[in-house]
Amino acid sequence: MAIRPLVILPDAQLRLVSKPVEAVTPEIRALVDDMFETMYDAPGIGLAAIQIGEPVRVVTIDLAKRDVKEGEEPEPRRPQVFINPEVTWTSEEVSTYEEGCLSIPEYYEEVERPAEVKVRYMDLDGKAQEIEAEGLLATCLQHEIDHLNGVLFIDHLSRLKRERVTKKFAKAAKRERAA
Repeated sequence: MAIRPLVILPDAQLRLVSKPVEAVTPEIRALVDDMFETMYDAPGIGLAAIQIGEPVRVVTIDLAKRDVKEGEEPEPRRPQVFINPEVTWTSEEVSTYEEGCLSIPEYYEEVERPAEVKVRYMDLDGKAQEIEAEGLLATCLQHEIDHLNGVLFIDHLSRLKRERVTKKFAKAAKRERAA
């Protein structure tokens, strides 16, 4: 297992459409291990493989609450893996969450998405699964599946907000290259 470097906006890799996974191989299992280690280290609650430079349709999620008040115990980890996830149904009802992204560090914005989704996917044993999700899990699944399709959460914002954050990260990348 290894912590991998995150792909950060404006890197063009974030706009790639990821390829389906044909079979759960030892390489895919190793990738999943690296994704969890990277996600926990960041720290984050979801990660798409493209965010560590691997354009394959793999998502890791863990919504266990880790930030706790002094004297409280963090929840045990609840890692979930979604291979080739596909939204098969969305509710008409919407909900709004403040979203952030490990590939767009320290930027958060309210995003409106369907409140409930059904997602078909393959698990780490290569078995077809389906999950009905609501609340934060529904939002997180939609956010990460968007990544697999080259879509970022800022694409759900107004053009002005999207351009503002894109310019900010482009300038930061330019400064970093010049240093």
